[in-house]
Amino acid sequence: MKYSSWFAVLIAACMLLPLSAFARQKAKDAGNFTLFDPAQVGRTQLAPGQYKAEWNGTGNNVEVSILKNRQVVATTPAKIVQSTSQDAVVVNDQTKKLEQIDFGKMKESLVLEPPTQ
Repeated sequence: MKYSSWFAVLIAACMLLPLSAFARQKAKDAGNFTLFDPAQVGRTQLAPGQYKAEWNGTGNNVEVSILKNRQVVATTPAKIVQSTSQDAVVVNDQTKKLEQIDFGKMKESLVLEPPTQ
């Protein structure tokens, strides 16, 4: 009787292991960033504050969703490039458009692409 209980726990743990690996992989495709000044993403004006970027896609071309309080506030295409070792947000001084988000801990940057006319 005792062995069957341990066997059931072992089977349950083995079944949950792949799910935890999947959850870790999905968390890799997201990062937090802070805007200190207003910035434009596509047609959306972002106010200063804390945001989360989540991206999906294959290879270096991805679709980025910008979230504020778990709500998608903007989406845009982007390219993934290698990053420096520090977090940074690049906003064009003249146009006030968000151009790049660097995630130093992940060694990745998102270079946001301008919308096609």
